[in-house]
This record gives sequence, structure tokens and C-alpha cells, in this order.
Amino acid sequence: MIMKSSNAQSLSSPGIGLRGPHVNEILTARPDIGWLEVHPENYLGDAPQLQLLEQLREHYPVSLHGVSLSLGSATEIDRAHLRNISNLIDRIEPFLVSEHLSWGRRGNTHLNELLPLPYTEESLRLMVERVDHVQCTLGRRILLENPSSYARYRHSTLSEADFLAELVRQTDCRVLLDVNNLYVSAHNVGLDISRFFALPPEAIGEIHVAGHAVNQVGANFVLIDDHGSPVSEKVWSLYAEMVKQFGPRPTLVEWDSALPSLDVLLGEAARVRVFQDVSTKDTHADIA
Repeated sequence: MIMKSSNAQSLSSPGIGLRGPHVNEILTARPDIGWLEVHPENYLGDAPQLQLLEQLREHYPVSLHGVSLSLGSATEIDRAHLRNISNLIDRIEPFLVSEHLSWGRRGNTHLNELLPLPYTEESLRLMVERVDHVQCTLGRRILLENPSSYARYRHSTLSEADFLAELVRQTDCRVLLDVNNLYVSAHNVGLDISRFFALPPEAIGEIHVAGHAVNQVGANFVLIDDHGSPVSEKVWSLYAEMVKQFGPRPTLVEWDSALPSLDVLLGEAARVRVFQDVSTKDTHADIA
């Protein structure tokens, strides 16, 4: 029987992204994992993977992290796809459902990218409309992840943090704060990370950490959010600051390419708890 609720202790523990090579090992060994995150696109319909996910759901809370709704696209939301996600939610009963503050679809063409939006009042109105529609259809609150950026729009009139804060205020959605994306965007396009510390604590529903690649372009270096390596120490430091500011949140270690052994991935996840404990102690010391 699928669990209908998850205890608070498990959700304060770190989670990992569920990837195919690790499924059987997790089913057999049942390691100490707080929760699992999956992309719903891999489990729609009667895919064989869905039965395995249901087996895992008996032992672990599950989060659905969508990558293809393209909420910021001028193209209408694919209503059939949204219904399929709603059906999967009914079947799996995830404790969190999230998507991206991005677009990646034009007409019937999917670009296979999570592209950032111009942060304007027009874009905000569109996103409010889309988020309201999705939350109404799903009958639940969703979280939106801040993107990794490699270019920015000159005509943006709002900061990314202010755009997210206003979106939360108008729709009652929550933010999935990807700390690696913050670090990547700050390096690549000068994103002002300090503005994110002004977000209301209740706006932060989940945190992601991940590794990134460093690519040289001419005399410059570009950071690529490839989820293919351990989390960098600078990203861990930024994560510690975020936990100190907002308190512990369900935190996921993303590792999607050059996938390591499960033991290595669990070792990365264990570092989440260390930084949570240190940041919480520092916060208590500041209060004292």
C-alpha cells in the first residue's frame, strides 16, 4: 500500500534523485534515504518504471520534479500532459510537486532546454496565470525552481528574486531554491544572490544542490549546470548560508550525468545533514 503521509523526520533528511541504475539496489538494500525525487515525464501512462516507483513509494516519500510544462512559454500549456501529471499525482501521492521558472516550448516544438524568462511585468502576469491554472488543475500548491542562466534579457525590469517573491505573493506557490543555479548564474550573468536572502522564509519549500562544470570560452570561464560531479565547496558554503537564513528545508542532491555509484551519491547526501546541523547551531549561537 502506498504511504499517504510522510513523517517530518524523513523530510528533514536529505533526498536524492532516483536514476535507473540505482533502482534495484535501493529496492534491495533500502538505504537510509530521506526521500526520492523523480521526473514525472518518465512515469506517465503504464510505463514499466511506474511499477518500480510504486514499490519504492511504499518505503520512501517521493517528490515529482517536472521539466516539460514550459510555464513561461507563449504557447498554451499542454492540457493533456498536465492531466497525465495529475493522474500520476493521484497514483503516487508525492509530498512535493515542482516545476521550473522557465520556458522550453514553441508551438509543438520542445527545445529540451530550461530557458530563463525576461523578468518583466508582462512575464509576471503570464506566470501568475499559468501557476494559478496548474495549481487549480492539480488541486495543490507547486514549487518553482530558479533557473541557471547563461544570458540575460536587457529589458528585464525586475530582479529574479523580486520576480519570484511577487509570484509567491500572488499565487501562494513556493520556491524550490536551487543553490547551484544561484552560484552558476551569479558567475555567468552577475545575478545578485544577496536579494534572495530577502525572500520570506515561508516562501522556501525545498532546496537543491548539485555539481557544475567549468568551461573555458576564450579568456573567460562559463559554469555549466550539468549535475555531473560532486557539489563544489563554494556551493556548499552558499547552502550553509541559506540554511542559516531560512532554516532546514527538504534538500536534494542532484546528480544526473556521469552517474556515480549509489554509495558515492549517498555520501554527498550525508553532507547535507552536516551543513544543516552546523548552520542550525550557528543560528542558535547568534540568538544566544
